[in-house]
Amino acid sequence: MPPARTRTIRYGDDPSQLGELSLPDRVPRGVVVVIHGGFWKSAYDLSLGRPLAESLVAEGWAAWNLEYRRVGPADSGGGGGTPATFDDVAAGIDALAGVEGLATATVITLGHSAGGHLAAWAAGRAEPVVPVTGVVSQAGVLDLGRAHALNLGTGAVRAMLGHPPGPADAAYDPYWQLPLDVPVRCVHGSDDAIVPIEISQRYVAAASDAGGDATLTTVDGDHFVVIDPGSDAWQRTLGLLDDLA
Repeated sequence: MPPARTRTIRYGDDPSQLGELSLPDRVPRGVVVVIHGGFWKSAYDLSLGRPLAESLVAEGWAAWNLEYRRVGPADSGGGGGTPATFDDVAAGIDALAGVEGLATATVITLGHSAGGHLAAWAAGRAEPVVPVTGVVSQAGVLDLGRAHALNLGTGAVRAMLGHPPGPADAAYDPYWQLPLDVPVRCVHGSDDAIVPIEISQRYVAAASDAGGDATLTTVDGDHFVVIDPGSDAWQRTLGLLDDLA
């Protein structure tokens, strides 16, 4: 279930164009946009982000747990892919501007796996209504070309783009958006067999070479330890958010 003091806000007419805004019982420190993973597939939804949203609210953040159209049947959360999924993430973040009384001076995207890809992508989009001020990528798929070469998610990159990744897809690939104008903090489990840590390592190295502000925090555990609110990995992630506030 969503955490207390949560309301659902729609940013479009599709059933997946919505988010759950959870507020603390004091003035928020800023907004954390929670973007769930699942290799962009409709089998996974924003329920994955609810435990993180609850923890974030307890730490004084406003949590915007964002849903978006994913890859799959339109009647079960699908209808996404390129560009629909990206359009939804952009519109969902920009919808924060219409929330009365919500300050958007600090807006940090926090995404896991495919959500990490979207979190980093959102920080590089042109002329946003609500700019992203920082990114935390949790085992993010930050390099579509390498992810496709490794066949992550059993062809998930190809399914999301509609074809194998190539130069024409640079606008959708965080690896080719470097350097970003905002800090990026990657958190990745050392034993991740679903999105290998080399993906974050490659991204951070390329970002640093390009003059960007990007770091990698390596934690013990697998692909999912980074979204376990009871883990040391999550406590370290909260510390990274503190530093970006």
